[in-house]
Amino acid sequence: MGSYILRRLFMLIPVFFVVAAVSFSILHLIPGNPAALMLGMDATPEQIEALTRELGLDKPILEQFVLWIKNLLKGDLGNSYFTNEPVLNIILQKMPVSFSIAILAELVAIILAIPLGVFSAVKHNTIYDQVLMTFAVLGISLPGFWVAIMFILIFSVLLRWFPTQGYVPMTKGFWVWLRHLILPAVALGINHAGLIARMTRSSMLEVLSSDFVRTLRSKGLPESNVVFNHSLKNSIIPVVTVIGLSFAALLGGALIVETVFALPGMGRLMLSSIQRRDYPVIQGILIIIASICVIINLLIDLIYVYLDPRIKYN
Repeated sequence: MGSYILRRLFMLIPVFFVVAAVSFSILHLIPGNPAALMLGMDATPEQIEALTRELGLDKPILEQFVLWIKNLLKGDLGNSYFTNEPVLNIILQKMPVSFSIAILAELVAIILAIPLGVFSAVKHNTIYDQVLMTFAVLGISLPGFWVAIMFILIFSVLLRWFPTQGYVPMTKGFWVWLRHLILPAVALGINHAGLIARMTRSSMLEVLSSDFVRTLRSKGLPESNVVFNHSLKNSIIPVVTVIGLSFAALLGGALIVETVFALPGMGRLMLSSIQRRDYPVIQGILIIIASICVIINLLIDLIYVYLDPRIKYN
């Protein structure tokens, strides 16, 4: 097991390099000069050229990439072009917001999806199954920005149960923090809940039709015991895979929800950095998200061993 974990951790190196190379290349192919954006419309060509040299953007792209990789290997993600702050510090300031939303959204998705998926599989080909899967498809299909706006209109403007926008750190109080994040988390989690519910239903149907389940039923085991103690445990591995991948997607794809609810997370930071061509910040966010995705995949593989003792990593 230890050797397997070490091998997977070493896989971070090629992943880092590929993400770094692709992100660096794409960003430098996008039209626009950060120096011109920083100086504004009234800047002279001489001022733009001087700032371009100061930022090191006048060097060949390959030389810029090599310098950035050298700094990256030292743990230095560089400084923001616009604020001159270390990129790592900027990201760490925004990360708690994005992690809070992603974790709460994942909890919402799991709490909604797994019971609905199991119930739908047990009631296969009934009206309950059709209704629940219709809601699951709606959850997947509805645009996130529309759901977020409807939540603000109903629960914030009309009912006034939750604030419309903003973020409060957990240090100011747990319930105040949770109250500001419930609507964004539910709006973000509904989409992933539909996906997890459909996967749970599909996996459960496959297990419920297997021979060992028929044997358990023929021996007179209660249906609840057959479903929850035997069938669900044997069908949970594909669901865990989807949950892990959805968390990575939640962490990297909360841009729309963060924008609608004015949350100062990594999604909004990424958007503003793209608009300003703040290359170091964009590259830093991509590297960190790629690292988190690899770590999540490793944790999923380790969970497999716990869920199914037949799986061995030698």
